[in-house]
Amino acid sequence: MIGLKSRGFNKQSKAGFVGNNMMRKFIPVEEAFAEWRKNPAFVEAYEALEDEFALASALIKARGDAGMTQEQVAKAMGTTQAAVARLESGRSAPSTRTLKRFAEATGARLKISFEPLAPKAPATE
Repeated sequence: MIGLKSRGFNKQSKAGFVGNNMMRKFIPVEEAFAEWRKNPAFVEAYEALEDEFALASALIKARGDAGMTQEQVAKAMGTTQAAVARLESGRSAPSTRTLKRFAEATGARLKISFEPLAPKAPATE
């Protein structure tokens, strides 16, 4: 650990570096997520992003299953690696035509489906 001693860090423990009476506790991601899930605003924002991440995950999985790089997929689609990276980032809303081209490039079949929403609780009077 280059430079840590000069900054007062001289020993490593399970909880982090200890030195100059300073200690940082690392919280497992599962514990942090459980705590965040208690916040309704977090839950709402997290669920709003679920579909966005599901599409990105499906694109990345299709490319991985095909054993292709972004550059290879881009060449097969007739586009650039940067365009494939944007698709996989989940920050764009690609057209069904683009998704079909991605599927064909990765040797997959595009399947779009609708799922019913969770039933709403009945109103109480």
